[in-house]
Amino acid sequence: MVDATATTGSPFSGALFWQLLDQGMDEFRDGYEVVLAENPSTAAIIAQQLKKILALAIQTHFPESSPKANNLPNGSPLLVHIFIKCPVLNPNMPRICIFVFFLVAFLLAVDGRGASGAYHSGGFVKTSGTRFELNGRPLYLNGFNAYWLMYMASNPTERGKVISAFQQASSHGLTVARTWAFSDGGYQALQIKPGSYNEDVFRGLDFVIAEAKKNGIYLILTLGNNWSDYGGKNQYIQWAREQGQSVGSEDDFFRNPVVKGYFKNHIKAVLTRVNSITGVAYKDDPTIFAWELMNEPRCQSDLSGRTLQDWITEMADHVKSIDSNHLLEIGLEGFYGESLPEKKQFNPGYEVGTDFISNNQIKGIDFATIHAYPDQWVPGSNEEAQSAFVQRWLLSHIQASNEILKKPLLFSEFGKSSRSSGYSVSLRDNYYSNIYNTIYASAKSGGSSAGALFWQLFTEGMDNMRDGYEVIFSETPSTANLVSQQSHKLSNLN
Repeated sequence: MVDATATTGSPFSGALFWQLLDQGMDEFRDGYEVVLAENPSTAAIIAQQLKKILALAIQTHFPESSPKANNLPNGSPLLVHIFIKCPVLNPNMPRICIFVFFLVAFLLAVDGRGASGAYHSGGFVKTSGTRFELNGRPLYLNGFNAYWLMYMASNPTERGKVISAFQQASSHGLTVARTWAFSDGGYQALQIKPGSYNEDVFRGLDFVIAEAKKNGIYLILTLGNNWSDYGGKNQYIQWAREQGQSVGSEDDFFRNPVVKGYFKNHIKAVLTRVNSITGVAYKDDPTIFAWELMNEPRCQSDLSGRTLQDWITEMADHVKSIDSNHLLEIGLEGFYGESLPEKKQFNPGYEVGTDFISNNQIKGIDFATIHAYPDQWVPGSNEEAQSAFVQRWLLSHIQASNEILKKPLLFSEFGKSSRSSGYSVSLRDNYYSNIYNTIYASAKSGGSSAGALFWQLFTEGMDNMRDGYEVIFSETPSTANLVSQQSHKLSNLN
């Protein structure tokens, strides 16, 4: 509203929010405070509004420059831009130049602590018991999946979708994104063959990390895939066969020493990569919230869970030997195993060779994750039965994380497909709402549930990649509103 009235010449020329505080001013908190380092989405909105005002000021007093808010640079280059456009020594224009200078100074503060990584500037996230912490304060997260970010960013003509996704996510208060840091063999691969990488695709991942930082969004980077999409463990098995290795099923990914060596080399290549945009090694960048070993690992040839237990232990040690800064999680869906057989009643009627309890008790695994797709896991069930399953699934894992693991829990994949029978947006909204409410109740009471990431965020113009679970904010404002509300509720607990 302020934008509209200002640009039309209305006397309504600005707004002052109540109130700005800095970190360490807890005794002054009244509930209305804005601490830029704690609220990146709010900081991003403030930064964008200041840029709009700055652009309007320059357009008014220096019309030949005609900048637009979105085209104004961030950080120090903005000062250079202003000094070029604003002749500070011109005695006829001292007031506007002083105004612009101080506006830029404040904008630099906002960009440096808000949209350019408010959380990230505080260092690496740690765990303390069942919660995440940043600088000794609890950290709760609302997030999204967007596996496609590196894929799109590796094509310069598609990078606008990555930029838009992060901007939209930030404007809805989302603070963490989960995305692939792998693409093994095949079209537009990151890893063309073992140890050989496509630099253009790696630069795409560099771009993703840089954009996430600009928008104050953490990243969970997944290092491999159980499934054949984008290569996965099947591609590693094929590479080993080509080198004369005697490997049988895909599950030999977890057993064969040559294959494990390939994967360890990939882990090292990603963790030690120096970002071509920021100049920061991935292992030293707090924009990365955590590493994920593999998307939904399964080893159904060994339902005892021993094969995966050994593999996770070995890979966790390898990750931590390279990077002691970042958190690490496995990528589990949450299936229970032999360590607590009584918990298997919560599984959807089968096992996959993982063990939610023993796997997450491994040294080096910092927090637990679960996924849920009742439409796939419990086929033929009605809406009521699916909702009941998810509620039991979520509550049982919150309890296990509280009482047994004593580690934080992220619900890192959930969604509802528009291709399922009887689907409607209102049904999806109700599904999201129930999950969000359960997570918030746990978080508010000091429990282990630290947040959730829906599957998956798309932007406009991605119709060829739709899978039924996509969320496009502009198409479903009711869902967008739910997401924003959950972001706001959780941010108030930080």
